[in-house]
Amino acid sequence: MKTKKNLVLLGMMGAGKTRIGKFVARRLRIKFFDIDKIIEKKNEMKIIEIFEKKGEAYFRKEEELITIKYLNKKNSIISLGGGAFINEKIRKKVLSKSISIWLNVNLDIILSRLKNSKRRPLFNDNNINNIRKIFMERKKTYSLANHEINCDKLKPDEIVSKIIRLYEKV
Repeated sequence: MKTKKNLVLLGMMGAGKTRIGKFVARRLRIKFFDIDKIIEKKNEMKIIEIFEKKGEAYFRKEEELITIKYLNKKNSIISLGGGAFINEKIRKKVLSKSISIWLNVNLDIILSRLKNSKRRPLFNDNNINNIRKIFMERKKTYSLANHEINCDKLKPDEIVSKIIRLYEKV
């Protein structure tokens, strides 16, 4: 297999980036990296704990350093955290060196997926208004991705197939 650009999945928390990314990587037989999981492993604590103990600014700096490092790899699937693409340095690197796909999921679906989550620092106490605000702010930036897949009515295997078709065209 010739060396290809990385495939970067982005979107809101709860969009399915990790799940879909793992499926795509398995089908393509290439490496998968989940930036949030890498940050958790490096810091030996969950993201919500990092936010609580070290603050969001610390987390965002870690996210930038680790994301840039992994974007320098080739032939990989990378799942970004929900806020990573908002960072201009990360976004520029993704758009210049990778194939980016926004997994666009309706807010109601995201809310139903997140309603019992205790792992999402920006979704504490089921703050629906906070998620709605974040969703509206991020949509504009997510739309800068190379591709968008509206996932609302698609099964995971259909999303995976669409992603693989996009990746194989490059």
